[in-house]
Amino acid sequence: MLVPIARLRRWFALGAIIITVIVAAAYFFGHWQVRKALKAVPKKIGYEVQQSAQEFTISRSEQGRTIFTVRASKAVQFKQGGRTELHDVYIIVYGRDASRYDRIYGADFEYDPQSGDVSAKGDVQIDLEANPAGLASPDQAPPKELKNPMHLKTSGLVFNQKTGNAYTKEKVEFRVPQASGSATGVDYVAKGNLLTLQSRIEILLNGPNPARVTATRGVITKEPRQIVLERPRMTRSDEKLESEKATFFLRDDNTVERILASGDVRADMKRRSETQARAGQAELLITGDSATLRTAVLSGNVQIQSTGRHNIQGNAGRVILSFSGKNRLDKIHAEAGVKLAQYQAPAPTTTVPNTAASNALRANAQNLEITAPAMDFFVQNGKRINRAETSGTAQIQILQANSNQRTIVTAARFEFGEGEGSRLASLHGEPDTKIVTNTPGQVDRVTTSKALDVVFRPEGGVASIVQQGAFAYFDGDRKAWADHARYTPADQMLTLIGSPRVVEGGMTTTARTMRINRVSGDAFADGDVKSTYSQLKEQPSGALLASSDPIHVTSRGMTAHRSPAVAVYTGGARLWQNANVVEAPNIQFDRDRRSVAAEGNGQPVSTVLVQVDKAGKATPVTITATSLTYADSERKVHFAGGVLVKGADMTITAKQMDVLLLTRTQASTNQSLAGEGRLDKIVADGNIVIQQPTRRATGGKLVYSASEDKFVLMGGSPSIFDAEHGQITGDSLTFYKRDDRVLVEGRETSPTVTHTRVAR
Repeated sequence: MLVPIARLRRWFALGAIIITVIVAAAYFFGHWQVRKALKAVPKKIGYEVQQSAQEFTISRSEQGRTIFTVRASKAVQFKQGGRTELHDVYIIVYGRDASRYDRIYGADFEYDPQSGDVSAKGDVQIDLEANPAGLASPDQAPPKELKNPMHLKTSGLVFNQKTGNAYTKEKVEFRVPQASGSATGVDYVAKGNLLTLQSRIEILLNGPNPARVTATRGVITKEPRQIVLERPRMTRSDEKLESEKATFFLRDDNTVERILASGDVRADMKRRSETQARAGQAELLITGDSATLRTAVLSGNVQIQSTGRHNIQGNAGRVILSFSGKNRLDKIHAEAGVKLAQYQAPAPTTTVPNTAASNALRANAQNLEITAPAMDFFVQNGKRINRAETSGTAQIQILQANSNQRTIVTAARFEFGEGEGSRLASLHGEPDTKIVTNTPGQVDRVTTSKALDVVFRPEGGVASIVQQGAFAYFDGDRKAWADHARYTPADQMLTLIGSPRVVEGGMTTTARTMRINRVSGDAFADGDVKSTYSQLKEQPSGALLASSDPIHVTSRGMTAHRSPAVAVYTGGARLWQNANVVEAPNIQFDRDRRSVAAEGNGQPVSTVLVQVDKAGKATPVTITATSLTYADSERKVHFAGGVLVKGADMTITAKQMDVLLLTRTQASTNQSLAGEGRLDKIVADGNIVIQQPTRRATGGKLVYSASEDKFVLMGGSPSIFDAEHGQITGDSLTFYKRDDRVLVEGRETSPTVTHTRVAR
């Protein structure tokens, strides 16, 4: 996500250091020594002698050591104007401490005593070489080993013997093993020790990655010892670094101590992606022994922007780069309002096919923003960032590219892991982590935990977020807790693991694992599911589920919809309130309507109701069927498919059946049964069979009244078989549970038939 480390190293180290060495050593030291050498020449040869001198040598010594030596093959003084010509001049400058072995040579020089100018009539060559062992060697002995020799070439050089100033309007060329370069026009002012490179400064850096450095103007001063380049610019095949000004601060030995680039410092790179970096100024600190970078400090609204597969933007008030070894970058520290953003650009329709996969990628596109008081980036082997961490309370903002949804992640500290291609691959945050998801028009969804881990997708954006330790979730009146949770933005699913518990609107659900869709609000539970519906208001006109007591449901799985508030329980589901129980493979419960729909899927659905006789004695009645539906507002339980009713002394079978219950008000005469569903009426259809201990009745339709214990059979030639009285058939049969009375109705076309057994 950041500028590649190799590029940073080349910018700061290669460009800055080589520029400084070339310019500082070549111009400042070289011309200072030239001034001293040329100034001494006229005094030694004596321009008042109007004659020719052949092959002479002039030296100057102090304390037994030669400071410089001038050799010329010929010196000619002219009477007219007193001018003196020097031919084939060769000057060696040793320095006062014998630490130099600089050579200055040219074919023709001329001295004008009236103006004091010493002018070069042709090319002037300068070789600058260090000789650290000069004092340990014999006087004037050349160095055994030449380190980093520097060669300069110019023409038209004019030195004024009276002022000590020197200048040339011509081109000055220089060459070192690492680079070569030139400048046009040089002025040296002796009084201020000021050397000015007038224009067209150009340096070519050699090596496997050649580069070109230019500047419009340069100024070198001795006090303070510094070099100032105006509008310096370094370019490579696909890189560019420039600023308004660059100042090189030198040590006494002319090595670079510090570099300060100021005024719109910019870096541009064009490779797989186009990257731009800007800052108000950049300061580089350099070690003295090996001329390597120690630190680089960017300050003043530091910005970075990269476009390509991912659009990346970074901002900070100050960025510090720490180096070790051979300009190897180890750490990047950013502070003062750090912001790092990754934006997913829409894929062009001309290059990306309109497939389901590409459409899903666009739909799930995410923009990522990271802000923190400070961030540290750790570099592996000086090549790539493999880890980063924040200081102070940090924030990560995830923006869905195709919606107004915004997710904000905060923690006391974040640690990032980098993947292939310097992309953000993972993130760890702790402690006090918090995630807030905001969607306009909706209540904020909030999760908290002790720690979190984020995995990022290779194509950009978040793949998953795992929160661990005392996880909590808040979404309006929905709340959830678990040991840890996993959130996947692609499907907006939140998975709770480790004793999960969800509470919403008086409903509490526990399970082994739970999942919540954060868009639809649907919840899914698996393994040992248990729901408790509390905070219920009593419904006097209701029946089976009308009590204010909690309603409980258990099952192996559950799907709960938020609107409407309907939950579907699957796998051995059991719902009960007080003594009222519904059991089925699948149960659907609507809390607001207090309605139940149960499906057997080949297995029986059952419920237990209560039948009360005139004496007030209650007996349970169990009813099984293929399916069951019930709405408390209607007080009617509908059974379908293989209905079987089992009471204390009777069974009833039918294809389908409606069981009407008494209201709580009607059933409240017996307080001990106030919470139980009491039978009021049964209406059944299809293949009716009623079995009692002493008789059996069949018919097409049944109406049973619990208050009277009265059965009315109709349809399909209803009949009753009694072991004592035989079989009775009619159009309608009415009989009672507790006695032998039977009322028979028939028509003329269908007379009543009675078969009676006679005891013998």
